[in-house]
Amino acid sequence: MGESPATLAEDGRSVLVLDQTLLPDQVRLHRLTTLEDAAEAIRTMRVRGAPLIGATAAYGIALAALADASDRGLEHAASTLGATRPTAVNLHWALERMLRTLHPLPPTDRVDHAWHEARAIAREDGIANARIGQFGLSLLQALEGHRPLQIMTHCNAGRLATVAHGTALAPIYAAHAAGLESHVWVSETRPRNQGLLTAWELGQAGIGHTLITDNAAGLLLMRGDVDAVIVGADRIAANGDVANKVGTYLKALAASAHGVPFYVAAPLSTVDFFCPSGSAIPVEERNAAELGAGNTPAANPAFDITPAHLVTAIITERGVVTPAELERLR
Repeated sequence: MGESPATLAEDGRSVLVLDQTLLPDQVRLHRLTTLEDAAEAIRTMRVRGAPLIGATAAYGIALAALADASDRGLEHAASTLGATRPTAVNLHWALERMLRTLHPLPPTDRVDHAWHEARAIAREDGIANARIGQFGLSLLQALEGHRPLQIMTHCNAGRLATVAHGTALAPIYAAHAAGLESHVWVSETRPRNQGLLTAWELGQAGIGHTLITDNAAGLLLMRGDVDAVIVGADRIAANGDVANKVGTYLKALAASAHGVPFYVAAPLSTVDFFCPSGSAIPVEERNAAELGAGNTPAANPAFDITPAHLVTAIITERGVVTPAELERLR
């Protein structure tokens, strides 16, 4: 199977995103031409993953500037985009960077600079994630034994969640390129089944994988079928607590109980040094209708918080650090 289109690409003064609500059944590009288009794409999860959400938001500001590049117009755009997903800090990081770049300029100069800055954010994400892959590869090489390396993931933190390479999947792709044989246990990640997207990605790359139900993870870790767990992150607090897709905490608990390293792969833009701990991270509550429970009362938190003491190391584009060492990367 050939590689799918890029997750994010410019097309003149519009943006094309890979519509992830249709995957893996359909591969279709969705065009963004306005601020409202960009906000809808993020809110409805046409684009997913903290780094990709951030890059899309940056382009949302550029699209908004085409219609209104005034201070009021930019602030409205940032407020609209910022309200779409509360947990992913890359979204707010990208919006703040765009406003910081554009506000000192006269409105007549803002459109070109907005597109230039959005392009830079997207390009830097690709570079950062490639570096995450290489730093993560060194960890996987140290785990290599006599059998294919067994790695567990959660949610989708591959290239579909970024502009290129991915975060949690980047070391796996790097290992595959280096000839390190591996097999990936892919949790389905209910209720939006992002694990199916991970399986789709891995299948395209020719990497061995097996889809499992979310609740099968503990059994596999207990039986010694997993050598390492690698997940992404939507926000990392200053103390190393990690917000990621709901179900991550349970995997971290099981990994700790059975002596399996638990790694978090994320660019530094995902680290919120102004957030002291996980208790201060807002957890998005999505529509309970996503659970398919009908009239039964239901709760649908999209994320959970994994305490720093359960995290073996954080893989960033600046190197591998323990949660206690995060501050030195500030």
